[in-house]
Amino acid sequence: QVQLVESGGGLVQPGRSLRLSCAASGFTLGSLGSYKIGWFRQAPGKEREGVACIRRDRDDSARYGYSMKGRFTISKDNDKNTVVLQMNSLEPGDTAIYYCATYRDLTDACSLNQWTYNYWGQGTQVTVSS
Repeated sequence: QVQLVESGGGLVQPGRSLRLSCAASGFTLGSLGSYKIGWFRQAPGKEREGVACIRRDRDDSARYGYSMKGRFTISKDNDKNTVVLQMNSLEPGDTAIYYCATYRDLTDACSLNQWTYNYWGQGTQVTVSS
């Protein structure tokens, strides 16, 4: 059973940075494809949207949501089973609960579609306000 725990959220002023971590456990070896790990966010009254994703077994596999590209960076540390989301130049519109999630399949690229993911963390609140 895969388990995910997010940390690093909080209150930050516009223009500042924040670093979120997702600690994962329960990954298994096998021929069922590769694990993909994604970050999603959900603001009040809005649908959950994909922020970034990465394949656990490839360093060059990162993908980003349109409004996040250039400001956010996703990275992984397989030794520590951690995926990090570095968020720079934060804006009030980035205020949301941020979730990490994972799934496993045989496709090449990771997905930014929430319905692809079947394991989710509890989320961490990020508030960008002066």
